[in-house]
Amino acid sequence: MTPLPPLSRFPKGEARFPQAASGGRFPAEWSPHRATWLAWPHHAPDWPGKFETIPWVYAEIVRVLHSSEMVEILCSNDDVRDDARRVLDAHGVDMHRVRLHLVPTDRVWTRDSGPTAVRLEDGRIEWVAWSFNAWAKYDNYARDARVAERIAQLGGLPIRHAVRPDTGAPLVLEGGGIETNGAGVLLVTEEWLLSPVQVRNPGLDRAGYERAFAQYLGVDRTIWLGRSCIGDDTHGHIDDVARFTDEHTVVLAYEADPADANHEPSADNRRRLELAARHVPGGLRIVTLPFPRPVMMDGERLPASYANFYVANDAVLVPTFNDRRDRDALETLAALFPTRSVVGIHAVDLVWGLGTLHCLTQQEPASP
Repeated sequence: MTPLPPLSRFPKGEARFPQAASGGRFPAEWSPHRATWLAWPHHAPDWPGKFETIPWVYAEIVRVLHSSEMVEILCSNDDVRDDARRVLDAHGVDMHRVRLHLVPTDRVWTRDSGPTAVRLEDGRIEWVAWSFNAWAKYDNYARDARVAERIAQLGGLPIRHAVRPDTGAPLVLEGGGIETNGAGVLLVTEEWLLSPVQVRNPGLDRAGYERAFAQYLGVDRTIWLGRSCIGDDTHGHIDDVARFTDEHTVVLAYEADPADANHEPSADNRRRLELAARHVPGGLRIVTLPFPRPVMMDGERLPASYANFYVANDAVLVPTFNDRRDRDALETLAALFPTRSVVGIHAVDLVWGLGTLHCLTQQEPASP
């Protein structure tokens, strides 16, 4: 495989990263952002027969985001960068609010390949880089495995590489598997980290993960839900099923129909949250979101979920699916985010790539 070129901003011999600090806490997604990071789509096999529409969906995402924060876009090569500029221009995007960076990627799921930000005690931002193995499902991820470092380089922020608390080996995680209220509470699923078939960190147990979450994310309490939704390609990410909307409110994707395959796991997740609420200082309010009716492609059920929304500085971007339940989901989230515009983004084609809005985005919190 041809080695990846270094970034031109860091000449040979120059230090690649600032000195990383210690401590810090994973802030809630609704805390102020400096920027949102994305990777422009280019890997057509991720959307078989649908790829032509995907850049236009991206342009709509960027159009909404760039009104209130910078948008930093990784472009895998010159052709991809030119395509991004052409499509964004067609959407009337102000390119003074968008920066296009030449950074090779394999796929575009920046939530998972990118780093996770923590806020240090003095307010400064530091990135935590997890080891990325493409959800233990794909072989071509060498470029994505370097995305966290590239983002740190481009922004000039310090970065820490997470290691397992038991062995010191790189800790394999993805950002789509963790959800926080910004006050030390974290949501994860057992399917993601503890199921017998998971191959991220073999041998690492529940207590070991909780030590890692405390060390790298400042987490005081981890709430373990059960499973994610049907069709989830990541084997258990939380961001399709449960999200915080404020320090004490969790919105849960819940399927009321007992005949639907999502009913049992979502009912189990609700029971787990209800139990956990008794032990969280101040308690938890649980609000349910519907699932859309099953979105099928070539006989495969896709992970369509309104819970895969993204909270920006002045907007909440919500995937929609041409479904009668779209309105219910948008109205529920509008009530939970009264100071932000709630914007539906058409995601029927996007979800064919087995992810939607939260999977594509990674927030960089604002520094003081």
